[in-house]
Amino acid sequence: MSEFAPICIYLVISPLVSLIPLGVPFPFASNSSTYPEKLLAYECRSDPSGDARSRFDIRFYPVPILFIIPDPEVTFSFPWAVPPNKIDLFGSWSMMAFLLILTIGSLYEWKRGASDRE
Repeated sequence: MSEFAPICIYLVISPLVSLIPLGVPFPFASNSSTYPEKLLAYECRSDPSGDARSRFDIRFYPVPILFIIPDPEVTFSFPWAVPPNKIDLFGSWSMMAFLLILTIGSLYEWKRGASDRE
């Protein structure tokens, strides 16, 4: 059980580290009804133009998808945080296979020109 202690500590501390900063501003926040300008659509005092439900050009959709891709990369790279002498041969080769898949995907994305702008 002692080898899982760092993981348990991580699982307890990480939600606290992310939730405490979310809750700290609430006791210090002022009432928004005292500043009616804050309730306007934009603080620059210019009225919004156009409809918010207008259609976006299809060229904008690959951009958020390209930013979502690195998240699993970081998540699946966590096993490399252990010391190298603790990873056996299977672990090393599975990480190499993972990096190979990522490399192939990145090359495909680069070849297709997904990140190019006109």
